Amino acid sequence: IVTIDGDNRYDEVTETNNIATISFFIGEDDVKPVFPLNYSIVSTQSVKLTASTASPASASRTYWMEIDTTEAFNSPLKRSTVISSIGGVLEYSPGLTFIDSTVYYWRVATAVPTGQVARWNVSSFTYMAGNQRGFNQSHYFQHARSRGERIKIDSATRRWQFVDVLSAFSINQTVFPTGGDQAVDFSVRVNGIIITSSACVGNSIIYNVFDPVTLKPYYNQAVPATIGTGAPYGGFLGSATVCAGRTGAEYNFEFSYLDTANRRRMRNFLDWVPAGAIVTARVIVDINNPTTPFADVWRNDEQWFGAGNTFYHRLKAAGFNDIDSFNRFRAFAFIYRKGNNNFSPESQFTQGIYDRFTYTRNIAKPDSLGYITSPVWGTARAWKRAQWRVTSLDNSGGDRVTVDIIGVNAQAQETVLRTLNGTETNVDISSIDAVQYPSLRLRMMNKDSIHFTPAQLVYWRVLYDALPEGALAANVFTEIKDTLEVGDRMLTSIAFKNVSDVAYTDSLTVNMTLFNAANQATVVNHPKLKPLAPGDTAIIRASFDSRNFIGNNNLFVDVNPNNTPAEQFRFNNVLYKNILVQPDMVRPTLDVTFDGVHILNNDIVSSKPRIVAKLQDNARFLLLDDTTVLNVQLRMPNGVLKRYNFGGDTLRFIPATNGANNAASIEFNPALQEDGDYELYIRGRDKSNNPSGIIEYRVAFKVINTPMISHLFNYPNPFTTSTAFVFTLTGSQVPQQLRIQILTITGKIVKEINKDELGPLQIGRNITEYKWDGTDMYGQKLANGVYLYRVITNLNGKALDKLPSFDGAGGTVNTDQYFNNGYGKMYLMR
Repeated sequence: IVTIDGDNRYDEVTETNNIATISFFIGEDDVKPVFPLNYSIVSTQSVKLTASTASPASASRTYWMEIDTTEAFNSPLKRSTVISSIGGVLEYSPGLTFIDSTVYYWRVATAVPTGQVARWNVSSFTYMAGNQRGFNQSHYFQHARSRGERIKIDSATRRWQFVDVLSAFSINQTVFPTGGDQAVDFSVRVNGIIITSSACVGNSIIYNVFDPVTLKPYYNQAVPATIGTGAPYGGFLGSATVCAGRTGAEYNFEFSYLDTANRRRMRNFLDWVPAGAIVTARVIVDINNPTTPFADVWRNDEQWFGAGNTFYHRLKAAGFNDIDSFNRFRAFAFIYRKGNNNFSPESQFTQGIYDRFTYTRNIAKPDSLGYITSPVWGTARAWKRAQWRVTSLDNSGGDRVTVDIIGVNAQAQETVLRTLNGTETNVDISSIDAVQYPSLRLRMMNKDSIHFTPAQLVYWRVLYDALPEGALAANVFTEIKDTLEVGDRMLTSIAFKNVSDVAYTDSLTVNMTLFNAANQATVVNHPKLKPLAPGDTAIIRASFDSRNFIGNNNLFVDVNPNNTPAEQFRFNNVLYKNILVQPDMVRPTLDVTFDGVHILNNDIVSSKPRIVAKLQDNARFLLLDDTTVLNVQLRMPNGVLKRYNFGGDTLRFIPATNGANNAASIEFNPALQEDGDYELYIRGRDKSNNPSGIIEYRVAFKVINTPMISHLFNYPNPFTTSTAFVFTLTGSQVPQQLRIQILTITGKIVKEINKDELGPLQIGRNITEYKWDGTDMYGQKLANGVYLYRVITNLNGKALDKLPSFDGAGGTVNTDQYFNNGYGKMYLMR
């Protein structure tokens, strides 16, 4: 849609012509599974895997279909087939004996050359013996198609697990008081919330211990834990007593580093830290203490506690590789996770006593809440039951599960219709209106804030009454030409097949429209198709007169356009087909004869000629079968142009009867009783209005009603092998007798040639088919020399008068000089 000045910002005479709209089709070239439906429950062993091409009339191609019990399609059970077909419905009976409660995956693709990757479309179904229809997810690859929020199914263990969430962990650290003297300058935060700040002792290292799952800090109490027992806090394993008024001081395990006794307590504390716990270590430096022991002193505690048995070595083993950089007054922070190599230990130092740093990192911890949302299931005729089952990974309680039943209307809007608690695992949902909510999806709330292990979804399913599914199938039956000649009947026929195991409950509407080259629509009022039983087929038929659709046309067919009765898919109910009607651009040919002979301009013809005009056209389907294709006019000697109409014996039309020889003829039999010059005009046009020539056919001729014959000449003369005879006849009838006598110069007749020997003769100019070869009446060769000849005629008992000879302009020519008393001469020279 193109709109100009859509907000009517500018005033115009009219606003109605500012919008242009054009509809166009973007075709899809794919093949998709349509039955059994994805995630469906199948209860019969004789199921056919059925796929539909997106273009139901596509050219012949090769397709691959496969079935297996894994979406990887690599098990020993795998079956496959190759199908070569034009577009439409592809069916495959795999010949498997299905196992109860087993999920099967099947897929289809257009075959590709070796080395290229096929584009597979995958579907799955569950075989469950019995008589139930529905949708089900119960296998890993099926569950992997559900949408998880904060929860996922692990590909290795195939267990549901909460997704780790990232918490922002930060440490502010500096040297007191030169780098900072506020409590916040010595703080630890989780997700922006201060956990602890400041210190109570100084000349110390403060340890904080965090639960790796909750990131809750441990209380410094008799038995450290993430749940406090109440004040007083501090003193665990000899750590400092917690001082009052310091934020989060109850979480601090603070030990002085000034003497070996406290450094031993630090070592013991580090040994106590639970495996997997996250530990931070922050040094609190007093620059006013000139006897501050640095890392080298800590290391030398080996002399008291044994090799490698100091807190220094414990931190070094935990990943504090640059601990020896604490060789002067400066601050540091170190973080690690005890016994977990997947957690990278990190440390950071100030440069001196005046700078400060903020160390930050994201720490992953498992969530305690997640949502699993199934794909959309449907469409259904009626809903029946919802069923689901979970198992727990926990020895003690902790899992909390609910399941939402979500209705999806025709506009894809979703509404929670019901929430099932953990005991409602098999419920009646027949009260859900399938007309209002033709599709459903399930959503599980999965919570475990104790063990952080979600309940394991084993399966969920909905049972329903299914809808049918049909598809246009050119490979079942079609009669649609891509290209045809104008005049050929434009036949459009294609099959529509019910590919499901459910019958249609009502007849099916068919919309059919043909758009011509100018995008003008011709709508066909096609009768409805019968309600189709499973596997049944109906044929959609229509025909068009191609003369009205010259050029590129687009055929649009849409079965069940309003989805009434409802079915599963619509993509395979639609056909867009380009049809080219080739125009007739070739001129017809016109052939005109007078008494079977082609004449030249100003030839003499019979006063009762039989004129035949034959119009020949190469368009096989536009028969020249009516009188409009030929027009006849005759200019009379007095100059009047007379038009002749068909009817009677004078002008008769003979139509073409078949496209193999598309020729129409006229027989024109005028009675030309007036001597003089005539001119014939014939105009020929084919059914596409192509003229037979750039200009119409015209020929001038003479008519002499008096029967006469011109001088008879032989040609060639002299001759060596043979010679023919040339003469002209007038009138309307060829004489009954016409003989040519050949004589020696002494008057002896040596050869006589009768009319029958001469071949066909007609009024007008004649050149005999017969050629005299210089032999006598006995076949003996005559001697070279001069011979005489004459012609003898008889018409109704009278000899014909002599006809003057005419030149090309119609004037007379004196030919008597070549004859003596009617005898001509010829010369035989071998």
